[in-house]
Amino acid sequence: MTMNDFRLDGKVALVTGASYGIGFAIAAGFAEAGAKIVFNVRSQENLEKGLAAYKEKGIDAKGYLCDVTDEAQVSAMVKQIKQEIGVIDILVNNAGIIKRTPMLEMSAADFRQVVDIDLNAPFIVAKAVLPGMIQKGHGKIINICSMMSELGRETVSAYAAAKGGLKMLTRNICSEFGEHNIQCNGIGPGYIATPQTAPLRERQPDGSRHPFDQFIIAKTPAGRWGTPEDLMGPAIFLASDASNFVNGHVLYVDGGILAYIGKQP
Repeated sequence: MTMNDFRLDGKVALVTGASYGIGFAIAAGFAEAGAKIVFNVRSQENLEKGLAAYKEKGIDAKGYLCDVTDEAQVSAMVKQIKQEIGVIDILVNNAGIIKRTPMLEMSAADFRQVVDIDLNAPFIVAKAVLPGMIQKGHGKIINICSMMSELGRETVSAYAAAKGGLKMLTRNICSEFGEHNIQCNGIGPGYIATPQTAPLRERQPDGSRHPFDQFIIAKTPAGRWGTPEDLMGPAIFLASDASNFVNGHVLYVDGGILAYIGKQP
């Protein structure tokens, strides 16, 4: 093995929901490693914002309007990517939502929406790209699984259920398609400083940390929230030939939270 095994030169990488945040950082890392970047969003506004953000970083990314919960739209997008860019070599199932609602207050419709986007959509997109990977004889699928693949917490029942299911989908794709030289792994981010988590990090009127912010800092051996850039290296590893014998694994990038019981009061 050489450092070239970590390169992604010429590879076509689809990162779903990658107009900002974690997905954008992963896609930017892939671009630095030589990959051709394609991403999807659900609105024209986010498409334009995403393309502008990539252009600002000097990345020639291609964006598509597509709802990843719609099987017909996904199939059409993957076909278009093949025609315009090439067969997808790398898929990152990044698109996701979270609804922080106590379980007894959450409607079944809201629960289904979270599961649809966070679990059904990765199944739909993986199903669409797998035939091309099989034909090519190689492929990489990375599912963004979250620490909630392992832990529960109040107000996130739907999210934890979906991410736990995504962990098992990751293992099953490994089991079913490993013989085709396709590796499917997950990344489990810890608490990452993104627009999605910004309300949990807001300073209080007296200048003190938000109570949840204090809780996370105390529970994280690294003593800080992660950044989207902290996920670049792990994602490049799992997308590259350096990880060709790593399959069905979830790599937790959490600053040590899952290994730590917390400080004694």
